[in-house]
Amino acid sequence: MKIFRPLIFIASLILAVSLACSVNLTDEPTAVPQQPVDTTAQPAQPIQPQQDVPATEEAQPIQPVSPSSGPFFTEEFDSDPQWYYEVIKGTDSSDAEKATYKFESGRMIFDIPDPELYAYYMFKGDTYENVRLDIKVENRGVNSQQVSLVCRESDEGWYELSIQSDGTWILWAVQNGYNLVTNGGSTAIKQGKEVNEYTMICDDNQISFFFNGVEHKSSPFTERKYALKRGNVGFSISSLRAVPVKVEVDWFKISEP
Repeated sequence: MKIFRPLIFIASLILAVSLACSVNLTDEPTAVPQQPVDTTAQPAQPIQPQQDVPATEEAQPIQPVSPSSGPFFTEEFDSDPQWYYEVIKGTDSSDAEKATYKFESGRMIFDIPDPELYAYYMFKGDTYENVRLDIKVENRGVNSQQVSLVCRESDEGWYELSIQSDGTWILWAVQNGYNLVTNGGSTAIKQGKEVNEYTMICDDNQISFFFNGVEHKSSPFTERKYALKRGNVGFSISSLRAVPVKVEVDWFKISEP
């Protein structure tokens, strides 16, 4: 028995060491897979930019030119072109916020319930020196209303051709107020609930005007006093004395003179 006890102790010691070694061997492999994972992830990084390039090009295809993005175009108001809109009051008793507009059935429709409100819709996407402006409008409200064409609008002022539904017209130079340049009347202007087409051409120091394709005998008018050179273009729908005013704009065209 005394001989076997040392042998048993030695055998137990050997068994304990073997178990300790087996535990260490088991622990080490569990940490090893983390290295291949990191190593595998790193080579994939340089490939990523090559995948992004075609994706970026596909996300930004070449778009067709919008009708409102070039210097000359016809705006048909199938949707809101989001031009600059401002209402000028001619009397303190009128409320500018009551002058509204909407887009419906390919038309821009103005509703103005108060007198002496001048609603301007201006294209600020380009400036023009020599330009032709055409507009087609239909009167759906009272006969007392006004349609205007505007050229060379800038900080210096602008030229404005105002056509009233009673057959009269006025050419203004707007600079520190509305300054009368010339005026007259035309039987070519249709009165009442009618459709009219108006044209204004600003070419050097001459301003021409047509009503339903008929050039007035005073056209072209040579204007040298204010000598406005270049600016934005647009139009205005205004109420005068009688209300409510309701005018539908079918289209507005900007072209070369």
